[in-house]
Amino acid sequence: MKTTQESIFSSKTLTYFLQLAETMNYTQAAQILGITQPALTQQIKKLERTVGAPLFYSVGKKLRLSDAGYTMLNATHSIYDVLNKATDEIQQTTSATQGTINIGVLASIEDHVFEDFAIKYYEANPNVIISLHMLTRKEIWERLENNRIDLAVMYLPDESIKNWKPYQSKKIIQDELLFISGDEKLAKKKRIKFKDTTLNPWVTYPENYYLDQVVKESYKNQLADLPTAVARFTTPQQIYRFVAATNTNTALPNSFMVANPATDQLHTLSFEPAIKFDLNFVFRKDKDQIPRIKNFLDEFDAYLRTEDYISRLQKINQK
Repeated sequence: MKTTQESIFSSKTLTYFLQLAETMNYTQAAQILGITQPALTQQIKKLERTVGAPLFYSVGKKLRLSDAGYTMLNATHSIYDVLNKATDEIQQTTSATQGTINIGVLASIEDHVFEDFAIKYYEANPNVIISLHMLTRKEIWERLENNRIDLAVMYLPDESIKNWKPYQSKKIIQDELLFISGDEKLAKKKRIKFKDTTLNPWVTYPENYYLDQVVKESYKNQLADLPTAVARFTTPQQIYRFVAATNTNTALPNSFMVANPATDQLHTLSFEPAIKFDLNFVFRKDKDQIPRIKNFLDEFDAYLRTEDYISRLQKINQK
């Protein structure tokens, strides 16, 4: 017979609870978990019976955490922190030249430099498996929290992240968001004011993607009307091809444009004022002390000392 602790702290129970606490929507949580909504509801009710209190309550159609729910959420995070710390401590005794390194890369990032480095890293470290995943920002943070990826490659600052305490970051480069347009009147300009970028419709990233939020925040800060989006895509390559084929505008990172220079029909300008952000490695604290992770980061530093990030992107375009 299971004890109360076993009933509460099974991996499945915690996973279900955390996913519902994240989405605050039974239907959405069930879809993400790959189960039916009644099955999820049954598991949550079972957990509530075990702890002796409701963990969620409804206000109209909106779901909220109860006081007991917040206590359970904090306890669950504490459990995961202990388990992740134990995993990291164990791995710190392992070899620098064996094992797997799981890396999550934000899907909106130009990833050729990381692909090129992975090839060179394999040549020097054939017994280390590099597993590269192109992910959304939400997927990256979920996998970092659950210790399913060792390193994330993503843009910062990220105002949507409220709890930075368990994490640290390592800057790769500073990037800049550039305005892309086929308007011939812009051919000789190098900079453009926000209010002058909305004459034509835009194609951009899906709502809640990092760069979509950066655009919205920047326009808000400049007291400028937001561009009207007529299409949204998840990768810069898709956005770029759409703009090249239509009379639309967009904003893409300088790092992407260096590797994919604009055609004669497209013009690239800096915003005035410029929109800048950093590309970083993000990882749980002390993760960089695991031998294979430390070796990977050290070799990546050496790789960029040999030739910097932007120069490598420029070479990619020349191939």
